[in-house]
Amino acid sequence: MNFMQHVNDLLAFLLELVALAVLGYWGFKTDSAVPVKVALAVGAPLLAAITWGLFASPKATIALPLIGVLVVKALVFGSATLALYAVGNRVIATSFAVIVAINVAIALTVKSVGDN
Repeated sequence: MNFMQHVNDLLAFLLELVALAVLGYWGFKTDSAVPVKVALAVGAPLLAAITWGLFASPKATIALPLIGVLVVKALVFGSATLALYAVGNRVIATSFAVIVAINVAIALTVKSVGDN
């Protein structure tokens, strides 16, 4: 594994943590009663983490083909992007989405080069 792949893997992990934090922040910032805020602030990141662990993590419980993993990643990262947008952080949401897209593109490129 080369240096670029290590750096990209670290970035991927940090993006995953940011996505979970953003989903929790979004849940807390919803315009709802306190019990609903708490349920969303805990439930949204928990659901994302469970889904990621089952289907998209490097040691996923359920192995999916690459397209399935990409769909799960799109759902989790897309949800975080929409959550940022919903709480009014449009520039950060766009930046997050662009960084995720670059990270995934690099990971796919490194993977395809490694397969040859």
